[in-house]
Amino acid sequence: MHEPNPFQQFMEAVVPGSPSRALTARLRGLGRTLSIEKGRIAKLDRDCDQIVYVFEGATKLVAQASGGREQVVAFHFAGDLVSVPARALHSYALTGLMNTQVLAFPAASLVGAAVDAPLLLTEVLERSMAALHRCRDKAVGLGRKSARERVASFLTAMCERIGTRHRDRLRLDLPMSRRDIGDSLGLTIETISRQFGELRASGLIETTGRSTVDILDPVALAGCAGHFSDTVD
Repeated sequence: MHEPNPFQQFMEAVVPGSPSRALTARLRGLGRTLSIEKGRIAKLDRDCDQIVYVFEGATKLVAQASGGREQVVAFHFAGDLVSVPARALHSYALTGLMNTQVLAFPAASLVGAAVDAPLLLTEVLERSMAALHRCRDKAVGLGRKSARERVASFLTAMCERIGTRHRDRLRLDLPMSRRDIGDSLGLTIETISRQFGELRASGLIETTGRSTVDILDPVALAGCAGHFSDTVD
């Protein structure tokens, strides 16, 4: 059996049902397959917004401001759609956290194709809304939450996105470095390490090496994240 290529997997994941030959041909003509080595920036068209499908691997979307300042905007994993803005108030770069393969589309052209394909349009819209909700949650964290709440929120979000069941716990194999996590949460690497240590001491997580995190009590961890509760006492 042949493994699916990036375009085949994109069609299966993002264009449900049985798309027409015309739509398939149109999307195939728009998509461009790219390989991103670990630590390297994807060679995207910088003149227009891009929508990128992550076929395999993991990436970080980085916003670059003047003076060499950078902010990790989001992390993306296999199966994700990533919106990469063209150069505007800030410059954006998609960087591989490991060796990664992606399929890149000009955003306007993909949306134009989706207008004639309601199922594709719905899928793109739903994924865009989910990404928007994550950005809003992160904005609240950066503006109002403590370091402990930010780290707990990050780990809780990663459980939902890439967590796997391992015996009696949830396991995270984090492809990003502690520095990446700090750059994403607005914290220093020392603060990230200290918060991981405190969560270990509280019995909420265990760590192995620099990348494996076992979540021992997901409910208690979520309770540390400062999420709103609608429970009325």
